[in-house]
Amino acid sequence: MPNFDIAGRGKMWFIISLLIIVPGLISMATRGFNFGIDFTGGTIIDLKFEKAVEISQVREALKPYGLDGATIQLSGESTEVTSATDVMIRTVDLEENQRKEVMNGLKEQVGNYEVMREEKVGAVIGSELIMNAVLALVISWILIVLYVAYRFEFRFGLAAVAALVHDILIVLAFFSFTQRQVDSSFVAALLTVVGYSINDTIVIFDRIRENLKLHFRRGGDLVNVVNRSVYQTMTRSLYTVFTCLFTTLALFFFGGETTKDFAFALIVGFCSGCYSSIFIAPPLWLEFRKMGRDAR
Repeated sequence: MPNFDIAGRGKMWFIISLLIIVPGLISMATRGFNFGIDFTGGTIIDLKFEKAVEISQVREALKPYGLDGATIQLSGESTEVTSATDVMIRTVDLEENQRKEVMNGLKEQVGNYEVMREEKVGAVIGSELIMNAVLALVISWILIVLYVAYRFEFRFGLAAVAALVHDILIVLAFFSFTQRQVDSSFVAALLTVVGYSINDTIVIFDRIRENLKLHFRRGGDLVNVVNRSVYQTMTRSLYTVFTCLFTTLALFFFGGETTKDFAFALIVGFCSGCYSSIFIAPPLWLEFRKMGRDAR
């Protein structure tokens, strides 16, 4: 087993995380987030072009107006998947003069069209749905604590949930730093990260439980038992995160514009999830165990 002490340097790993989380919390409080039209509402424009157009053409025409992140959908009589005559554009709320500039720009750069529909819409995800999502997340954490407490012990459950909160705060911090768009796909990415992270953490905790029976009860040191468990599962953890990162990096660099923010959230979340499973959750469980013994 390598001599590098992971479990015994818990405070160092906690400080590294705090160096990201604390500035992230400050950024969230001062700068906030760049909420997408799913949260803020916006404008829907349905156009019927004389000739079939591609999404890339429409997006390039919207770019000078800062609208290249708009949602663009194609439909119509064209049999090609990549082009169509009917185009629906959903973008942020536009004032009358902005809308006219955008419409003129589309006509000049893409082609003549007929306006089929133009209207302002409210937010798809209201405050009530956001609260329901938060409530569902909290309930899932409570269930995780109960399940892990049943399978392992209560302190394992607390450490696992603390690692999940760590991962969510890291992803939120990066989105506040970079002001990338937060929309409904971001919520899906967060839930994916939670599922990935807890799975990786449970594998390590299961090995810790096995090694407690084999080594600790024979007089072994608890820190060494945790280190042994982490290193025994290290290869599995790294293989898993690299496999996930290969696909998400491909999606980020080669996918469409509308998937980049989703892929970015997954990239940050997978890296944070791997880090928290190895460097945060096991040392945190050690701290909880020490606190329990001191309380006696």
